[in-house]
Amino acid sequence: MSGRPLFRGGRLSAFFLLPFLLVVAVFFVVPVVLTLLVSLTNMSVATGLSGYDWVGLENYRRIVQDPVIGRILYNTVLFVGLTLALFNVGLALVLALATSFLSERWGNAFRALWLLPRITPSVVYVLMWRYFAAEPPYGILNQVLQGLGLPAASNWLHEAPWPMIIAINGFVGASMGMIIFSAAIRAIPRHLILAAQLDGATAWALIRHIVLPHLRWPVLFVVAYQTLSLLASYEYILLTTNGGPGYYTTEVWALYAFHTALSNYFGNAQFGQGAALASVLVVMGIAASFLYLRLFPFRKLTDRPKIEVS
Repeated sequence: MSGRPLFRGGRLSAFFLLPFLLVVAVFFVVPVVLTLLVSLTNMSVATGLSGYDWVGLENYRRIVQDPVIGRILYNTVLFVGLTLALFNVGLALVLALATSFLSERWGNAFRALWLLPRITPSVVYVLMWRYFAAEPPYGILNQVLQGLGLPAASNWLHEAPWPMIIAINGFVGASMGMIIFSAAIRAIPRHLILAAQLDGATAWALIRHIVLPHLRWPVLFVVAYQTLSLLASYEYILLTTNGGPGYYTTEVWALYAFHTALSNYFGNAQFGQGAALASVLVVMGIAASFLYLRLFPFRKLTDRPKIEVS
């Protein structure tokens, strides 16, 4: 009984799913296979697309022996961990809870305003942050600090690159979690909240005992999805610091793969080495997904509700 589909018509369902399976095969499976194949070659600008040789696992051996790979890995863990915890989940949850206590009109207006950075072109968004963090007397942040009688920095992207990068990415990333958490909060049965309020429950008690238990599945989804998104994210870092300032200060794994494969400082883009770095990044994402499935009670969250039929 448990192995049967909920609805009949399996062939019809397969027919409708076939176009999407083809899209996944063409735009995901085929690129992944090609990336793996390229990672086994020494393909580069010097060899061209036809003069390369098969080198097996040589590119992966070079990754292990790369003297900067430890720093790149540390930067990646720092970037993903702090951005995810502080903004993509932490701030998103705070915003969702705060707007849920507002009227529907004002809550929706606030969430709409917070979505503006996500729909703003990346170059425009980064330029705004560059003006915000610029050296005196141009930077807005330094003007505020000087107005308060506090010391100003020459340029915050140079003086404190990691806090700035995490904030730049975080304010965009928090918007997705805010929307998902807000929708999940609105889906909580109204009678549970009303009953708790009639019993004299405080706002913190409502959040702790009613709201947060209902957000386990949305939190799992946001954590898993945003982890994979952040692992592959390098756009804002590229536009702000390009991995600097200095010696790989803010270079993350995805940006290192981009620089190696497409924007090498020496002009010889190494496609094979970059593909190997990208393949390792995919393995990181798969490992993180399995880790989350182990940490979260995934089966309990996806079990069918037990309904008694008399």
